[in-house]
Amino acid sequence: MAYRRHRKKCVGMSALANASDSSVKDQIIQLLKLRGPQTAASLADQLGVSPMAIRQHLQVLREKQWVSYTEERQPVGRPVKRWELTAQTCHLFPNNHEDLAINLLQDVQQVFGEEGFAALLAERVQTQIRTYAEKLSAHHWRSRVGQIAQLRSQEGYMAEVIEQADESVLLVENHCSIHAAAQACSQFCAGELEVFQALLGDGITVERQEHILVGDRRCAYRISPHPSPTKEE
Repeated sequence: MAYRRHRKKCVGMSALANASDSSVKDQIIQLLKLRGPQTAASLADQLGVSPMAIRQHLQVLREKQWVSYTEERQPVGRPVKRWELTAQTCHLFPNNHEDLAINLLQDVQQVFGEEGFAALLAERVQTQIRTYAEKLSAHHWRSRVGQIAQLRSQEGYMAEVIEQADESVLLVENHCSIHAAAQACSQFCAGELEVFQALLGDGITVERQEHILVGDRRCAYRISPHPSPTKEE
């Protein structure tokens, strides 16, 4: 029983230490954001933590690619490392890009009307088709679907291809990286179908079977070749 009580105490202390570590890392990030590049010694003075502990936290943050450093030569002694945040930390701070995108869409509709807005969306579709087409090297439709999934994943859609028993495939997007804009303007989703169809050609059928905007967990497109016509005897 004594061992168990001691073990629980150790587990509790470990959890407290982890929480403390997270707090120090958060404070380091805040200071670098508010005050720009800092040395480990300067951060230690401001946070009341030993320079060695600060350096350990900075190394952890560097492994996450959240901070980097430049070396500054001194008249005497070794160069000093000045630490700063990388672009990888943008997601850690408030971001109103979704509100901005929705407001811009609404402004475009008001200024240019429905016809002008439709023309803008049509141009976006054509731009997507050209951009993707330049990056697709495969000729067989199935391989092209795989390459499309890779391109979509690079854009944040967490896409994958799932083989089906009937020789078709599902192009699945587990995340919608333009969800706010799509909610404000459903035409964006219609454009996605047009893009996939254009990239895969007339001999391929593309059908949306699941849709995040109607409550499904993901967007899924069933892709299959047209059946070959049978010759009459």
